[in-house]
Amino acid sequence: MTDPTVEALPVPRSTLGESPLWDHRRGVLWWVDVRSPCIHGLEVATGAVRSFRTPEVVAAVALRRGGGLVACMVSGLWAVDPDTGAATRLAPRDDGHAGNRLNDTKVDAKGRLWTSTMWDFARERTGALYRVDADLVFRRMHGPVRVPNAISFAPDGRTLHFTDTAEGDILAFELDMETGALGPPRVLAPADVAPGHPDGATVDAEGYLWNARFGVGQVIRLAPDGRLDRTVRLPATQVTACAFGGPDLSTLYVTTGTQGLTPDGLRTQVTAGALFAVDVGVRGRKEPEFHG
Repeated sequence: MTDPTVEALPVPRSTLGESPLWDHRRGVLWWVDVRSPCIHGLEVATGAVRSFRTPEVVAAVALRRGGGLVACMVSGLWAVDPDTGAATRLAPRDDGHAGNRLNDTKVDAKGRLWTSTMWDFARERTGALYRVDADLVFRRMHGPVRVPNAISFAPDGRTLHFTDTAEGDILAFELDMETGALGPPRVLAPADVAPGHPDGATVDAEGYLWNARFGVGQVIRLAPDGRLDRTVRLPATQVTACAFGGPDLSTLYVTTGTQGLTPDGLRTQVTAGALFAVDVGVRGRKEPEFHG
């Protein structure tokens, strides 16, 4: 198989780009720069970019059924108006650790938000995986962890993927669709399935898991049984997350950053921090909307 076309898009570069998200209602690809902090939106049809500063460090965004976006910040969940950027606190984070912030986040097929916490710069295992239902209550589902990532779901919704980047194994949990309960974790792919550290992930229409590998400039595709299927190489090492987008969900968008690069790395990686568009020959699935 020939290497796919990888394009660095003409959008603002990020110190720590994260959470690419296709908004099918607006035709916009959203992503965040954790460190700025801000939310960016690329209108794919026109190339227009909008950027909103956020009141706190922001790690992820998700679509909201009631309209707009929900943003995951330090203090908890915030509702964001995508037209004005106005942000209103929606639900507080209360996990007993003042140094924590929210991190990787996705919505399941039932409209439940799965989010996570971590101590910034991963000092200790103070984080956990949480489920937030329409009642906006944080329910602790798994932990403790240091750097929670790779939250994603199999096409039938009955498997949740998750990793602690500091540990490296990608886990799979059986998810009870009616109750939201999780079964015990199993290792889907061990830490050494590919180079680098596992970061953000998404699942394509064929049920394969795409996982960003931080530190090595790769996104890998894993079969449902955890077997390494493909490797896509990018010209930036700090690869953070990926998501399918575009009108037919046929483009894989990949966020990157400059955080952790040496001065030499910054000089040689001229596209570090870019948002990349990659034609990988498969399609993704529409992201569900949070019911809260």
